[in-house]
Amino acid sequence: MAKIGRPRAEVVITESERAELTRLTKRAHVNRAVAFRARVVLAVADDATDKAVARRLRTTKTTVAKWRVRFHARRLAGLYDEPRVGAPRTVSDDAVEAVIVKTLETTPTGETHWSTRTMAKAAGMSHTMVGRIWRTFGLQPHVTESFKLSPDPQLVAKVRDVVGLYTHPPQNAVVFSLDEKPQVQALQRAQPILPMDLGQPERQTHNYIRHGTLDLFAALNVATGEVLTRCTAQHRAQDFVAFLREIDASVEAGLAIHVVLDNLSAHKARAVHRWLLRHPRVHFHFTPTYASWLNLVERFFGLLTQKALKRGSHTSIPQLRAAILAYVAAHNERRTPFTWVKTADEILDKMRRFGLRVQQVYGQ
Repeated sequence: MAKIGRPRAEVVITESERAELTRLTKRAHVNRAVAFRARVVLAVADDATDKAVARRLRTTKTTVAKWRVRFHARRLAGLYDEPRVGAPRTVSDDAVEAVIVKTLETTPTGETHWSTRTMAKAAGMSHTMVGRIWRTFGLQPHVTESFKLSPDPQLVAKVRDVVGLYTHPPQNAVVFSLDEKPQVQALQRAQPILPMDLGQPERQTHNYIRHGTLDLFAALNVATGEVLTRCTAQHRAQDFVAFLREIDASVEAGLAIHVVLDNLSAHKARAVHRWLLRHPRVHFHFTPTYASWLNLVERFFGLLTQKALKRGSHTSIPQLRAAILAYVAAHNERRTPFTWVKTADEILDKMRRFGLRVQQVYGQ
């Protein structure tokens, strides 16, 4: 008696389909499921029985028949997983919009910002759903950032001047970015630092003993990344002039020296002005008021704090000075310059957009 059942879907593939299926079989490390399905289709296309293919690929006849039918009906697109409907939504678009508007335009009574739980109570949904909505739309009520718009009347000219020195330095000249890090504290942890161990980070006490402070002058050679430093007890005008002498001595004769620095009063003292008159090859370029971020040496100070000072424990000023100079020596040995990537137009345009936003918010 003849066997009755569903007719077998014959698989005939073209040369282009065979090439694509062969390519998919080689992507097992990227998408193992699709690679396996491609091997099944190639095997059944060679007129092998479902049972033989299942035995060779160590699967079941049902699986082989499934991908035979899928490929016969939809060709290569049938090998990929179809998007699933999923569970029905429990929060409507209106409810999501209400949470966003409430987050942006209101605050809870007596408080400065929403939390997930206060918003969940006000919106009538779970705090996990509120958190999911905030993450989706990039809302962070718990985060605040500070800003300061420079009131310098020569803001545009100074930005173009300083950025121009970074991106297009003049010929036969050396550009230095100079600043001071005042009152660097020699802090000794109240108890010994416990070193890192397996499954345990380094641990240190939050309280400390002060052993004095020092001031650090630093000048970053923009082209080479080398840093000149000088540690002093204070940052007076005469200390600044002494550091300028070191910079002048480090640059070979015949080259101009351009120094980017901020508007500290010590930089404009009479002693500094007299020294500049005696050294005409040295030129000062001041950053705008409240724009220390434009001074490239600030990036070096950030790395110094993060990698050498923040987690250190120093029992004296000489020990602190030795730690600073050791980091500077290691930095100069690497000699990796910082690259300024923003143009003056991009910086000024961003400041313009921010100013317009502030004006729009406060109606000024």
